[in-house]
Amino acid sequence: MNSNARNGTLLLLGATSDIGGEVAMRMCRGRNVVLAGRDRERAEGVAKRLLDAGAATVRFEQFEAADLESHRPLFEAAGPVTTAIVAFGVLGDQERAESDEREAARIATVDYLAQVNALTVLADTMEAGEIFAFSSIAGWRARRANYVYGSTKAGLDAFCQGLADRLHGTELNLITARPGFVIGSMTEGMTPAPMSVRPAEVADAVVAAAGRGRSATVWIPRQLAVLAAVMKLVPRPVWRHMPR
Repeated sequence: MNSNARNGTLLLLGATSDIGGEVAMRMCRGRNVVLAGRDRERAEGVAKRLLDAGAATVRFEQFEAADLESHRPLFEAAGPVTTAIVAFGVLGDQERAESDEREAARIATVDYLAQVNALTVLADTMEAGEIFAFSSIAGWRARRANYVYGSTKAGLDAFCQGLADRLHGTELNLITARPGFVIGSMTEGMTPAPMSVRPAEVADAVVAAAGRGRSATVWIPRQLAVLAAVMKLVPRPVWRHMPR
Protein backbone atom coordinates (compact mmCIF):
# COMPACT_ATOMS: atom_id res chain seq x y z
CA MET A 1 0.00 0.00 0.00
CA ASN A 2 1.48 3.35 -1.01
CA SER A 3 1.76 6.27 1.44
CA ASN A 4 -1.35 8.05 0.17
CA ALA A 5 -3.45 4.90 0.41
CA ARG A 6 -2.19 4.35 3.93
CA ASN A 7 -3.88 7.59 5.00
CA GLY A 8 -7.26 6.86 3.46
CA THR A 9 -10.47 5.56 4.99
CA LEU A 10 -10.89 1.88 5.80
CA LEU A 11 -14.37 0.59 4.94
CA LEU A 12 -15.56 -2.69 6.44
CA LEU A 13 -18.68 -4.08 4.77
CA GLY A 14 -20.05 -6.59 7.22
CA ALA A 15 -19.28 -4.75 10.45
CA THR A 16 -19.57 -7.82 12.68
CA SER A 17 -17.74 -10.29 10.44
CA ASP A 18 -15.13 -12.29 12.36
CA ILE A 19 -12.65 -12.24 9.47
CA GLY A 20 -13.42 -8.68 8.43
CA GLY A 21 -12.85 -7.42 11.95
CA GLU A 22 -9.50 -9.21 12.16
CA VAL A 23 -8.36 -7.71 8.86
CA ALA A 24 -9.49 -4.25 9.97
CA MET A 25 -7.58 -4.55 13.25
CA ARG A 26 -4.37 -5.19 11.35
CA MET A 27 -4.82 -2.19 9.03
CA CYS A 28 -6.63 0.47 11.04
CA ARG A 29 -3.83 2.22 12.92
CA GLY A 30 -4.04 6.00 12.45
CA ARG A 31 -6.94 5.72 10.02
CA ASN A 32 -10.61 6.65 9.89
CA VAL A 33 -12.77 3.52 9.84
CA VAL A 34 -16.34 3.10 8.62
CA LEU A 35 -18.19 0.02 9.85
CA ALA A 36 -21.12 -0.78 7.55
CA GLY A 37 -23.57 -3.35 8.81
CA ARG A 38 -27.01 -4.22 10.13
CA ASP A 39 -26.42 -4.55 13.87
CA ARG A 40 -25.23 -1.32 15.47
CA GLU A 41 -25.16 -2.82 18.96
CA ARG A 42 -22.85 -5.69 18.00
CA ALA A 43 -20.71 -3.32 15.95
CA GLU A 44 -19.97 -1.27 19.08
CA GLY A 45 -17.73 -4.06 20.34
CA VAL A 46 -15.87 -4.11 17.02
CA ALA A 47 -15.47 -0.32 17.14
CA LYS A 48 -13.92 -0.51 20.61
CA ARG A 49 -11.41 -3.13 19.50
CA LEU A 50 -10.43 -1.03 16.48
CA LEU A 51 -9.96 2.09 18.60
CA ASP A 52 -7.83 0.05 21.01
CA ALA A 53 -5.81 -1.12 17.98
CA GLY A 54 -5.06 2.49 17.02
CA ALA A 55 -7.85 3.61 14.70
CA ALA A 56 -8.17 7.40 14.60
CA THR A 57 -11.98 7.34 14.40
CA VAL A 58 -14.66 4.71 13.95
CA ARG A 59 -18.21 5.37 12.82
CA PHE A 60 -21.10 3.06 12.03
CA GLU A 61 -23.29 3.20 8.91
CA GLN A 62 -26.44 1.17 8.43
CA PHE A 63 -25.91 -1.23 5.53
CA GLU A 64 -28.28 -3.72 3.96
CA ALA A 65 -26.33 -5.78 1.43
CA ALA A 66 -29.41 -6.77 -0.56
CA ASP A 67 -30.32 -3.10 -1.13
CA LEU A 68 -28.11 -2.76 -4.19
CA GLU A 69 -29.06 0.85 -4.92
CA SER A 70 -27.70 1.92 -1.52
CA HIS A 71 -24.15 0.71 -2.18
CA ARG A 72 -22.78 3.54 -4.29
CA PRO A 73 -24.03 6.47 -2.16
CA LEU A 74 -22.85 4.78 1.03
CA PHE A 75 -19.40 3.99 -0.37
CA GLU A 76 -18.96 7.49 -1.80
CA ALA A 77 -20.01 9.07 1.52
CA ALA A 78 -17.45 6.95 3.37
CA GLY A 79 -14.48 8.07 1.28
CA PRO A 80 -11.86 8.58 0.26
CA VAL A 81 -11.71 4.81 0.77
CA THR A 82 -8.34 3.16 0.19
CA THR A 83 -8.99 -0.15 1.96
CA ALA A 84 -12.30 -1.96 1.48
CA ILE A 85 -13.07 -5.26 3.18
CA VAL A 86 -16.06 -7.00 1.58
CA ALA A 87 -16.88 -9.40 4.39
CA PHE A 88 -20.66 -9.64 4.57
CA GLY A 89 -22.41 -12.92 3.79
CA VAL A 90 -24.72 -15.68 4.97
CA LEU A 91 -24.28 -19.43 5.18
CA GLY A 92 -27.99 -19.99 4.71
CA ASP A 93 -30.08 -23.10 5.24
CA GLN A 94 -29.25 -25.65 2.55
CA GLU A 95 -32.05 -28.03 3.46
CA ARG A 96 -34.63 -25.27 3.35
CA ALA A 97 -33.20 -23.85 0.12
CA GLU A 98 -33.77 -27.17 -1.65
CA SER A 99 -37.54 -26.65 -1.50
CA ASP A 100 -37.95 -22.95 -0.73
CA GLU A 101 -36.86 -20.82 -3.66
CA ARG A 102 -36.94 -17.71 -1.47
CA GLU A 103 -34.18 -19.09 0.74
CA ALA A 104 -32.11 -20.12 -2.28
CA ALA A 105 -32.56 -16.64 -3.76
CA ARG A 106 -31.68 -14.97 -0.45
CA ILE A 107 -28.38 -16.85 -0.27
CA ALA A 108 -27.62 -16.10 -3.92
CA THR A 109 -28.49 -12.42 -3.51
CA VAL A 110 -26.33 -11.78 -0.46
CA ASP A 111 -23.41 -14.06 -1.27
CA TYR A 112 -23.13 -13.39 -5.01
CA LEU A 113 -25.27 -10.61 -6.47
CA ALA A 114 -24.63 -8.11 -3.66
CA GLN A 115 -20.93 -9.00 -3.64
CA VAL A 116 -20.63 -8.37 -7.37
CA ASN A 117 -22.50 -5.11 -6.98
CA ALA A 118 -20.31 -3.93 -4.10
CA LEU A 119 -17.06 -4.93 -5.78
CA THR A 120 -18.04 -3.21 -9.01
CA VAL A 121 -18.84 0.05 -7.22
CA LEU A 122 -15.64 -0.11 -5.18
CA ALA A 123 -13.49 -0.76 -8.25
CA ASP A 124 -15.17 2.18 -9.96
CA THR A 125 -14.84 4.65 -7.08
CA MET A 126 -11.50 3.75 -5.45
CA GLU A 127 -8.33 5.13 -7.01
CA ALA A 128 -5.67 3.28 -5.01
CA GLY A 129 -5.23 0.79 -2.20
CA GLU A 130 -6.74 -2.65 -1.86
CA ILE A 131 -10.04 -4.50 -1.81
CA PHE A 132 -10.39 -7.74 0.12
CA ALA A 133 -12.92 -10.33 -1.10
CA PHE A 134 -13.65 -13.74 0.36
CA SER A 135 -14.20 -16.83 -1.73
CA SER A 136 -14.06 -20.34 -0.22
CA ILE A 137 -13.01 -23.92 -0.82
CA ALA A 138 -16.79 -24.52 -0.94
CA GLY A 139 -16.80 -22.92 -4.38
CA TRP A 140 -14.03 -25.05 -5.83
CA ARG A 141 -16.33 -27.98 -6.52
CA ALA A 142 -19.98 -27.89 -5.48
CA ARG A 143 -20.97 -30.51 -2.93
CA ARG A 144 -24.40 -32.03 -2.44
CA ALA A 145 -24.33 -30.94 1.21
CA ASN A 146 -24.02 -27.19 0.52
CA TYR A 147 -24.36 -26.61 -3.22
CA VAL A 148 -26.38 -23.40 -2.94
CA TYR A 149 -23.74 -21.62 -0.84
CA GLY A 150 -20.95 -23.29 -2.81
CA SER A 151 -22.35 -22.07 -6.11
CA THR A 152 -22.27 -18.46 -4.94
CA LYS A 153 -18.62 -18.81 -3.95
CA ALA A 154 -17.80 -20.38 -7.31
CA GLY A 155 -19.38 -17.45 -9.11
CA LEU A 156 -17.75 -14.90 -6.84
CA ASP A 157 -14.34 -16.48 -7.31
CA ALA A 158 -14.67 -16.35 -11.11
CA PHE A 159 -15.78 -12.72 -10.92
CA CYS A 160 -12.80 -11.82 -8.73
CA GLN A 161 -10.31 -13.44 -11.12
CA GLY A 162 -11.67 -11.30 -13.94
CA LEU A 163 -11.79 -8.15 -11.81
CA ALA A 164 -8.18 -8.66 -10.72
CA ASP A 165 -7.16 -8.82 -14.39
CA ARG A 166 -9.14 -5.66 -15.08
CA LEU A 167 -7.31 -3.84 -12.26
CA HIS A 168 -3.86 -4.99 -13.43
CA GLY A 169 -1.60 -2.00 -14.02
CA THR A 170 -3.59 0.31 -11.73
CA GLU A 171 -2.89 1.36 -8.15
CA LEU A 172 -5.87 -0.62 -6.88
CA ASN A 173 -5.35 -4.27 -5.99
CA LEU A 174 -7.79 -7.08 -5.27
CA ILE A 175 -6.91 -9.72 -2.68
CA THR A 176 -9.14 -12.78 -3.00
CA ALA A 177 -9.09 -15.24 -0.10
CA ARG A 178 -9.82 -18.93 -0.59
CA PRO A 179 -9.97 -20.29 2.95
CA GLY A 180 -11.03 -23.73 4.05
CA PHE A 181 -13.58 -24.25 6.79
CA VAL A 182 -13.40 -21.19 9.07
CA ILE A 183 -14.05 -21.80 12.74
CA GLY A 184 -16.08 -18.77 13.80
CA SER A 185 -19.51 -17.42 14.60
CA MET A 186 -20.96 -18.37 11.19
CA THR A 187 -20.03 -22.04 11.64
CA GLU A 188 -20.66 -22.32 15.37
CA GLY A 189 -21.91 -25.79 16.28
CA MET A 190 -20.60 -27.39 13.08
CA THR A 191 -17.86 -30.02 13.06
CA PRO A 192 -14.64 -28.48 11.65
CA ALA A 193 -13.36 -29.95 8.40
CA PRO A 194 -9.73 -30.94 7.70
CA MET A 195 -7.40 -27.94 7.33
CA SER A 196 -9.81 -25.68 9.19
CA VAL A 197 -8.59 -22.19 10.01
CA ARG A 198 -9.54 -19.40 12.37
CA PRO A 199 -10.36 -15.79 11.38
CA ALA A 200 -7.00 -14.51 12.63
CA GLU A 201 -5.15 -16.92 10.32
CA VAL A 202 -7.16 -15.75 7.33
CA ALA A 203 -6.50 -12.12 8.23
CA ASP A 204 -2.76 -12.69 8.61
CA ALA A 205 -2.59 -14.30 5.16
CA VAL A 206 -4.56 -11.67 3.26
CA VAL A 207 -2.88 -8.70 4.93
CA ALA A 208 0.52 -10.20 4.10
CA ALA A 209 -0.61 -10.61 0.48
CA ALA A 210 -1.79 -6.99 0.35
CA GLY A 211 1.61 -5.87 1.57
CA ARG A 212 3.21 -7.20 -1.62
CA GLY A 213 1.49 -4.46 -3.61
CA ARG A 214 -0.28 -6.49 -6.26
CA SER A 215 -3.50 -8.43 -6.72
CA ALA A 216 -3.40 -11.99 -5.47
CA THR A 217 -5.52 -15.06 -4.76
CA VAL A 218 -4.58 -16.76 -1.50
CA TRP A 219 -5.31 -20.32 -0.38
CA ILE A 220 -5.56 -20.49 3.42
CA PRO A 221 -3.79 -22.57 4.57
CA ARG A 222 -1.44 -22.81 1.60
CA GLN A 223 -1.55 -26.63 1.53
CA LEU A 224 -5.28 -26.38 0.83
CA ALA A 225 -4.31 -25.87 -2.82
CA VAL A 226 -3.12 -29.49 -2.93
CA LEU A 227 -6.41 -30.73 -1.49
CA ALA A 228 -8.28 -28.62 -4.03
CA ALA A 229 -6.39 -30.30 -6.87
CA VAL A 230 -7.29 -33.72 -5.49
CA MET A 231 -10.96 -32.72 -5.12
CA LYS A 232 -11.24 -32.26 -8.88
CA LEU A 233 -10.23 -35.91 -9.41
CA VAL A 234 -12.76 -37.57 -7.09
CA PRO A 235 -15.36 -39.54 -9.12
CA ARG A 236 -18.82 -38.00 -9.03
CA PRO A 237 -20.54 -41.07 -7.44
CA VAL A 238 -18.14 -40.67 -4.50
CA TRP A 239 -18.22 -36.87 -4.47
CA ARG A 240 -21.98 -36.59 -4.10
CA HIS A 241 -21.71 -38.22 -0.66
CA MET A 242 -19.07 -35.81 0.62
CA PRO A 243 -20.02 -33.82 3.74
CA ARG A 244 -20.07 -30.04 3.94
